[in-house]
Amino acid sequence: MSRSRSRSSHRWRGLLTVMVVVLGAGVALYGVWRTTNAARTADGSSPLTVRYRTDTPATTPVGRPWLEVVNTSDQPVELHKVTLRYYFSDDGGAGYAANCLQTALRCSSVTQVVSAMPQPATTATHYLRVGFTSAAGTLAPGQTSQGIGLQLYRLDRKNLDQADDRSFDPALSSYAPSTRVTGYVDGVLLWGEEPDGAPPAASPRPSNAPTGTLFDNFHYTDVADPAVTANGWQARTDGGGPGIDSTWSADAISFPANRKAQGGQVLQLQVTTDGTRQGTRQAELIGVDNTFLTGTIAARIHFTDKPADGRNGDHVIESFCTISPESTSERYNELDFEYQPNGGWGAPGPKLDTTSWRSAAQGDRTTRALNRSLAGWHTLMITAVDGTVTYSVDGKPVFSSGGKTFPREPMRIHLNTWLIDLPFAGQRTWNMQVNWIYAVDGKAVSAAQVQRAVDGFYKNGVSYINTTNRQ
Repeated sequence: MSRSRSRSSHRWRGLLTVMVVVLGAGVALYGVWRTTNAARTADGSSPLTVRYRTDTPATTPVGRPWLEVVNTSDQPVELHKVTLRYYFSDDGGAGYAANCLQTALRCSSVTQVVSAMPQPATTATHYLRVGFTSAAGTLAPGQTSQGIGLQLYRLDRKNLDQADDRSFDPALSSYAPSTRVTGYVDGVLLWGEEPDGAPPAASPRPSNAPTGTLFDNFHYTDVADPAVTANGWQARTDGGGPGIDSTWSADAISFPANRKAQGGQVLQLQVTTDGTRQGTRQAELIGVDNTFLTGTIAARIHFTDKPADGRNGDHVIESFCTISPESTSERYNELDFEYQPNGGWGAPGPKLDTTSWRSAAQGDRTTRALNRSLAGWHTLMITAVDGTVTYSVDGKPVFSSGGKTFPREPMRIHLNTWLIDLPFAGQRTWNMQVNWIYAVDGKAVSAAQVQRAVDGFYKNGVSYINTTNRQ
């Protein structure tokens, strides 16, 4: 990916950093609920209090429940034993997702799972289960978790209708106790009123990734979602190479639903062009932290051999790379997967180039091409251990390099799609999709081990975690 590129520090000044705030008011309608059977202390009070506020109206693209856990007992409470449930009603069979926006506990220690009620109630067909990993720590008596900002949204990106949601209350724009959100410790209801048909709360399993782990399943509302920036990603918007100069656009990045993807949502990187530089838009999402040096890094990616619309024939690159932050560094390194459905640089396609760079200089590399179509979903993996870099596709090694190409300094993650040139006129669109990304420091793991770890994150509601020591 280093061909004719500019990797100096100026490329970072143009990256997108945005925040979204939705304000408003609305009306909540509630059904009939059974009396709470929450466990009580000797004086009749609850040992746990859940406080709630919201800053969104009843009709909104993204719901924003903010929750706070207060330990009102005289004993410490380990947060990994605590779960919360926020109840809402389904809007016409839509799929839902959630993510963490902001918390003093770090969003990587907060889990979110959306589940359907086994016996739907009028205002509670689903609930958002919020949990914590052991990294969240312990609440001392009287201590509060402080606010936990969450986002709830429809995968089809239509507006939420929160007016008939059990836990939504537009009157609470400041934190106040809400019994329409339930709280549990070790599966025992200690706060709030469960709706009829609420499933019993199983004892939560502590969920905690070992040190040196990165995972993201890209459950974001859009590129302007503050959680994108909070989790260390930025959309490229500056000039420079590779590809068509000065055509990088944040608008080319989205997070659509995809039923064939694990978890039902993906990162989409789109190229559009009419054959002119002015009419071209390329996409790149970059990890700001120097995340990867040695170990294993993997991503599940959907490559395509045909444009989503328009004439085929572009020399398009669909790419997953790790790259030194400064192109002039004496310890520069870069590890690339670059899929070219129609070939490029004088070589026919479809082909996948696997390349280890010793510096950003033209030709200072070792590379090999896998000459076959990779249209569809594939797990791409790079392991860098014991002086050897190995590139694998779906668990099968396709290339190895070593010596001067072995990583010498931490690298940033780059996910992008771009055009080598503009060979003809006419409108066309190319889409590359990424389901998830996973990395573990310092050790080689198999593709099966990667998938088991990823499955565990999905099962436990972990959308993002970063315990690497270079964040």
